[in-house]
Amino acid sequence: MIVRILGEGQLLVEDSAADELASLDAKLEAAVEVSDEREFKTALEELLTRVRSIGTPVDPGTLEASDLIIPAEDATMAEVHKLLADEGVIPS
Repeated sequence: MIVRILGEGQLLVEDSAADELASLDAKLEAAVEVSDEREFKTALEELLTRVRSIGTPVDPGTLEASDLIIPAEDATMAEVHKLLADEGVIPS
């Protein structure tokens, strides 16, 4: 699957990581729902760190549709809330 980190680019991540990433996404979404800024920052950092550690960068010259979109590291809770408004960062 192709994962886009906003402001950074795309990474190729094995499909087998989908459940783990969905779990991390759920933590992020829960923090946003209760407006817990500290937990929000922690959950976002965990999600970004994991994607970066298991993903392989996609050539920036390649145009690929992103399966998942993750907010930038400096995203605000309001920005993430907008991303999560429909199905979460990682659609189920």
